[in-house]
Order: sequence, then structure tokens, then C-alpha cells
Amino acid sequence: MNWEEGKKGFENYLKLEKSLSQNSVSAYVNDINKLVVFLDKNYSNITPLKVKLEHLKSFIAWLNEREISPRTQARTISGIKSFYKYLLIEGKITSDPTALLESPKIGRKLPDILSMEEIDSLIDAVDLSKAEGQRNKAMLETLYSCGMRVSELVGLKITSLFFEQGFIKVEGKAGKERLVPVSGRAVDEIGKYMNQYRKKLNIAKDSENILFLNRRGRKLSRVMIFTIIKNLAEKIGLEKSISPHTFRHSFATHLINGGADLRAVQEMLGHESILTTEIYTHLDRDYLKSTIQQFHPRS
Repeated sequence: MNWEEGKKGFENYLKLEKSLSQNSVSAYVNDINKLVVFLDKNYSNITPLKVKLEHLKSFIAWLNEREISPRTQARTISGIKSFYKYLLIEGKITSDPTALLESPKIGRKLPDILSMEEIDSLIDAVDLSKAEGQRNKAMLETLYSCGMRVSELVGLKITSLFFEQGFIKVEGKAGKERLVPVSGRAVDEIGKYMNQYRKKLNIAKDSENILFLNRRGRKLSRVMIFTIIKNLAEKIGLEKSISPHTFRHSFATHLINGGADLRAVQEMLGHESILTTEIYTHLDRDYLKSTIQQFHPRS
């Protein structure tokens, strides 16, 4: 078996057996491509079935020489481990060369968040005089109201809106669905968008049930959402580096700081493990500072 055959089978396995999205599948295959590039440069005719632990250790050293961050290294190693787990399941190998391969230790990175004032400033900066202005405002309100991933936002369907019940049905990773409460403000902005912008579009046949559309009547790309948010941040002079995911981080942090139950937040975010949700339990830095100033005897 050569690398192309191995990658093709792995790709099908991730899609059909694991039900991963195309973005996730591409990320895993890209991890394998990095290994293939290294092996082609440093070894001759190493097929997937001939890779040994020493080859993989050399690969990690190669990543270190290129000053690849520990987090990216850990992500790449995870992809390679998944590949060899697949080969083991398929009976292509009898022993896993990645079994003793260690990932670099990475610290738990706290996500950047926005304050309520910053979120309001971003949304208020949307130019409603432009045709797509109301759409953009509705999207930002939905991102913050429901804590969605950007892929969930662009794939959101009209038939998933249950406004009378106060919920939106979100299709998350691996096709898993969850119900998320939606704010009255988001409902209002979505209603305005549908009346003022969406109904005037010439909608493509494959996008008739997609809520947020571009001017050609098709589903928006993830890149477009990033661009919209980046431009708004520049417009208001926001110095933080933000993305659509920043709204999700802010959603979770504001809920937990306000006293929301951790399990409820886990359910709304669609996290499989509560350990992933626990990262949002960090205390507000201003609160920590004021507490020290108030109670420390040296303050």
C-alpha cells in the first residue's frame, strides 16, 4: 500500500465511519501530508506500512527545528495516531508505531473573549444602509446569542428555527444535533433580515432552506464570516485579534460568570466532555484584581 492509497482509505473512513465534516477530514489528511513530505526528504521508499517509531521521533525533531508550536505539533501527532489506528482496525498492520509516541506538553490556553460593551460596539458598527447590513447584524446576534461555531452558523436552516418555543436546532460536529435557546433580540434581527434582504434574493435551488445567504442566493462561506468580523473590528479600532469563535468563547464565559450551570453550558455548546467546557470557568481578571486590592493586607 502506498501513501495515496492509505490516505484515500483513511479519508473514506473519517467520512463514513466517523461522520466527520469535510473541514475535519482535510485537517487530518494534511497531518499525514506533513509526514509524507518529511519521509520523502529524509528516507527512501518508506511506505505507510514500513514506518517505525524512530521515523516518527525524527519527524517530531524535524518539526521542532522548524519552530512549529507545541500546539500545532500535538495536533499533527494526533492526526498521525488516528491514521495508524485506522490501519490497525483495517488489519493493514499488526502493531501501531505511534503507540509509544509522545505529544509535546501544551498549557491550557484561555480563549480571548469580548466584553458586553465590545460586542455591542461591533454589532452597532454594522452599516445598515448597505443591502447586506441587516444580514450581518442578524448573524452576529445569532453567533453571540447561541454560542454557535461558524460552520454551524453558515449551515443553519430555516426549518431549524423554532422561535415560538424559543429554540434553534443546531447541527454540530459529526451531525450531532442540539437545541439552543435563542434571545429575543436575535429573533427580531433574523426576522428583519428575512423580510428586508433574504426574500428579495434569487435563491439557488440547493440553498432554499439555508438561512443566511450571500447576494447570489447561496450559502455563505466561513471565510466571509471571518472577513465581516475582521472589518468591523478594524472599523471600531478593536485591538484584540478576534474571529467568529470569539463570540462563542464570550457566550460561554458570560454565562458562567453570570452563574449558569456548567452542565447546561456544556449542552448548549455541544461539548462531548465537560472538561472542554471547564476552560470557561476562569475568573474575570478585573474581579481578581479588585479582590486582591480589597482584602490583601499589603494592598
